[in-house]
Amino acid sequence: MLSSIKSVKLRALFLGLIFIFSTTTLLAQHVVIKVTNQDLQAVYQASISINGENKGATNASGELVLDWTSYQDATLLVTANGYQEQILTVLKSEVKSILPVQLQAAEHALNEIVITAGRRAENIATIPSSVTIINQVEMEKQMGLTTDVSMILSNLVPGLGSATNKGTSSGQTLRGRPLLVLIDGIPQSTPLMNGARDIRSIAPFAIERVEVIKGATAIYGNGSTGGIINYITKKNKGEKRLGGTTVLGTSFNPANSSGTLGYKASQSFGGTYKNWNYIAGASLDYTGVQRDGEGLILGQTDGLSNTYQKNLFAQITYNLNENSAIRAFYNGYSSTQHARYISKVGKYNSEPTIGIAGVDPGEDAGTPYNHNIMLGYSHNNLFSDSQLDVSLYLNSFRSMNRYVENGTAWYGPGQTRINSNKKGIRFNLNTPFIVMNRPVEVTYGIDVLNDKTDQDLTDGRVYIPTMNMVNIAPYAQFKIDILDYLILKTGVRYENASVKVNDFHTIASGPDNQGSIFVQGGKIPYKTTLFNVGIRYNKYNSFNPFVSFSQGFAINELGRILRRATESTLDQLETEPIITNNYEIGFSSRFSIFNFTGAYYISTSKLGANLVDVNGYLVAQREPERVQGFEITGEATLSPQWTVGGSYAYVEGKATFDDGSKVYLNGGRISPPKATGFVYYTPTDKWSIQLYWLFSGSRDRFDANEKGKYKNSEGAVKDVHLFNLATTYTINKAWKANIGIENLFNKTYYPVVSQYRALDADYVRGNGMQANLSIQYNF
Repeated sequence: MLSSIKSVKLRALFLGLIFIFSTTTLLAQHVVIKVTNQDLQAVYQASISINGENKGATNASGELVLDWTSYQDATLLVTANGYQEQILTVLKSEVKSILPVQLQAAEHALNEIVITAGRRAENIATIPSSVTIINQVEMEKQMGLTTDVSMILSNLVPGLGSATNKGTSSGQTLRGRPLLVLIDGIPQSTPLMNGARDIRSIAPFAIERVEVIKGATAIYGNGSTGGIINYITKKNKGEKRLGGTTVLGTSFNPANSSGTLGYKASQSFGGTYKNWNYIAGASLDYTGVQRDGEGLILGQTDGLSNTYQKNLFAQITYNLNENSAIRAFYNGYSSTQHARYISKVGKYNSEPTIGIAGVDPGEDAGTPYNHNIMLGYSHNNLFSDSQLDVSLYLNSFRSMNRYVENGTAWYGPGQTRINSNKKGIRFNLNTPFIVMNRPVEVTYGIDVLNDKTDQDLTDGRVYIPTMNMVNIAPYAQFKIDILDYLILKTGVRYENASVKVNDFHTIASGPDNQGSIFVQGGKIPYKTTLFNVGIRYNKYNSFNPFVSFSQGFAINELGRILRRATESTLDQLETEPIITNNYEIGFSSRFSIFNFTGAYYISTSKLGANLVDVNGYLVAQREPERVQGFEITGEATLSPQWTVGGSYAYVEGKATFDDGSKVYLNGGRISPPKATGFVYYTPTDKWSIQLYWLFSGSRDRFDANEKGKYKNSEGAVKDVHLFNLATTYTINKAWKANIGIENLFNKTYYPVVSQYRALDADYVRGNGMQANLSIQYNF
């Protein structure tokens, strides 16, 4: 009897628990947010917010499951890279198990996904550092104005130095320090001897998007003390077997047109067939004579007049199965000046250096070639949901300087070139797991790089001997949700590099080998451990703050030290690397019609590399440095037709000597304040107009000598204001027309580099008004 009573009670308890569980389950209302594009394809990593709180991102199927139990009526915000944001009011009474959201492509959309910062796709709201993304739509708008990628980046990236309007990017530092340029992760920069042509290493025609990570980063290694620019090349995204784009255009100076006519043409093809996906294309861009606002031909030193820019790229992917693929990639680039003019040297601060008819006897200056080849393998589910990416790459880069009649560092006439050949392997894994009910990710791998760089003269003389660097660098990066919406990222990288230099003689400065000395070769070791740590709190879109610390590593232009060697052995030369510590605090803010970002940073190094003028030569100043600055951006969508915005960036830096005295870093490192502004007007669905304002402020930190002359790179810089105008008209689905006008008001001005260099030969004005017309056909 007792046992049957107990049995009844147990049954009642069991049924009661089932009832409670069932009731709770019924009361809990789970909703699947299903995000697709206009073609009903799933949108991956779409960011979902409810009532201003970030709830996560969609998976590969475009879905995110949410518990709607605690919500009554709610406001749903959905954003994704390349799409117009979608704001929905969801009534409690109308909530269903699946809530479909369809996104439309947008010309001015937030860029939510970043690959470069952590070597895998990440939502920008989880990255504790400052990031600027230039998407393909914005890139195409800028291409309506110019095909100079260094100019495009200068217009759009706060913290990047002003463009030079030259074939080189000297002084175009990022936050006052050198940067590392990549193409799909392949290093383009030559930190062993910087030729300042790495920013202009690819045509914008081949670029899908640009990711700029600002501040030192420990995850990419040599050369990234100021940050990273990673050009992500175009991928085929359609389902057609064959599609493509044709662009034809011309450019000229409307105010002073003689000789200024240029042209551009590009063609790309892409498609999908079974497991194959491919894209290939080529572009040719010719720039005519460049004239200033008064019609004078610009000085030709590192100029862009009569320059041919060519680019050829191809990429093919074979999907082995739903989880793995093989990818092969090639990009070839060249930009050389076929000069019909030579420089007539002017007078600094008085008369500009201009171009006059004439021909240099040397080879065409610029970048004769830049070849990139990569073979990669990826697997999205190797073990425990791990993602594997392996790539082998080759890079061959040549930078050709302009012929000089009388060299200052060598005897007689000559023309130097920098030759760099890199090969490497990148092995990268990402593994997610759970620790104490908290999601954790670890990204780990190893980079192996062999970089052989030298500088010689076209007549065979050796200016800098071959520097053979081998760098083996393992790394690990952890990402942990330590609390809800509080993300911690920390990592470590071990740099294990050595540079081998054979015995050599420095170049002669006079006849009969006068001034040349023998230097015994050897190996220079570089070993250091780099750390980074950052925290970001991303619960609220209205205030999404972060704080971070990261170290950077760079071998200090070893070639410059070797070519000016005054000692007989490598051990006696100052070859120590640059280790930077970057501290940053910042935020992003998104509410109503407004978007804001802001960041303040401090970058320190015990040994710097400011190039200072010593008896007419630029020599590295190896003293402790401190660079600091801030950046702010803002944007407001006033209506569906009107969007306005802008940015402001300020940076300053000083070196400290042994006696405690401090000196400002010169113009080659520190840019003057820079501001940008824009107005986007879209009167119809087919027509858009963009007005850009560019401002470079003044900087006057150094005194002239008793003769009124400044040292190299210490000249005073005055304000520059420029306006650009672009418009696009979509005729139909296939045809589109673009008109762009650089320097809208034909202003006569001197670029920043012409002012701070304080050299007569470099005192060259900026380009006057330039009109660009093009028509685009998609099929």
